[in-house]
Amino acid sequence: MTPLVTISIPLYNCEAFLDKCLTSVKNQTYQNIEVTLINDQTPDHSVQIAEDFIRKNDLKNWKILHLEKNSGLSVVRNKGIDTANGKYLFFLDSDDAITPDCIEKLVSVAESTNAEMTISQIECEQLKTGEKSFCLGKQKGDITIEGRDKILESFTQGKIGGSAVNKVFLADYLRKEKLYFVPGLFAQDELWTFHLCLKMNLIAFHKEVTYTYYLHENSVIHNRGKRHFDNWQTIGEHIDKVLKAEQNPMRKKLILQYLIKFKSMTLQMNWRAQKNEQLWKESYANYKKLSSLQWSDYFSKDYSLKTKKENFLDNLPTALGMWVFKKRWER
Repeated sequence: MTPLVTISIPLYNCEAFLDKCLTSVKNQTYQNIEVTLINDQTPDHSVQIAEDFIRKNDLKNWKILHLEKNSGLSVVRNKGIDTANGKYLFFLDSDDAITPDCIEKLVSVAESTNAEMTISQIECEQLKTGEKSFCLGKQKGDITIEGRDKILESFTQGKIGGSAVNKVFLADYLRKEKLYFVPGLFAQDELWTFHLCLKMNLIAFHKEVTYTYYLHENSVIHNRGKRHFDNWQTIGEHIDKVLKAEQNPMRKKLILQYLIKFKSMTLQMNWRAQKNEQLWKESYANYKKLSSLQWSDYFSKDYSLKTKKENFLDNLPTALGMWVFKKRWER
């Protein structure tokens, strides 16, 4: 018998995209699905659209859950974890869509490998032009990755995508290991995936595209500001907290490498979004409060030349750091 899969979808300011999203779920070739739409007290007509869609299509295993107050995507996704009746849980954002065979293919891989997390490719599409790309990165992993140390290493090397969507998870495993999102952080897929990769024993990959991430004027990727930069600082603090608590030297090294890469990556995203010197300097100064390489590490073979260079450039006096960054950016 095919296992039940729970698809969790947030409802918040998504009325312009919701019908396409829900239609892609209704058209799944895999039939043993329950759909949980979680209303984060949306101010638009998303709930009405969802109710009409469920009634019109006579969808028996679809339900809408209502949060008492607007709480953010972290709380919505935690609600999805806690209320999932399926063996597997799949997160789908309400302004995206999945291919008709998405769940079928992911579950097939998950069942054949017994993986706790199974991942496939995400394709980005410009809503206005239809132009497609792998703007969130292309999965580069093996068919499976086994062992906690190997999984953590693969994540820090960028072989495991940091998005929460387009993956099926063993729902009971998430609950048993308390792998929840941090309430109050509004954009933390990367942090959550990091936490997953600290505790996963086996993950698997499906190499085909099964998910379309639509890029439009309201997409987060196009609308980053100080709130996002402060959020990245908090995420950095969470990574640093894990680093300081880790006792295994090899894992500690991997986490520090990842933290250094995270700081460099988000500083670039910060500049690309705003090109605001004051906001960039604020983030740069705050990042210097987080862990970094010691001077002795520069003479060690434990860290790559790239990591050493990133760490050095991210720990200059702030004004000099800004000047060097702009010179390198404008090259």
